[in-house]
Amino acid sequence: MMAGGIYFMEASFAAKGFYAMAAIMLVHTSITITKTLPDSEEASRFINRLEDAKTEKLLMEVSRSNEV
Repeated sequence: MMAGGIYFMEASFAAKGFYAMAAIMLVHTSITITKTLPDSEEASRFINRLEDAKTEKLLMEVSRSNEV
């Protein structure tokens, strides 16, 4: 639909090219953001799990040393 609008627009070839590149960049950016946001959220969850595991291990070591 966007391509048809750009093709039939009464403007110079340079203006049509500019609008076409802008449309392509808009789609590319939307796809990139859609893929990046879940990846960053998942990475933060993984980091939190690592920190929680390290804390749990430290607490277990401390509790074991207090028992002895």
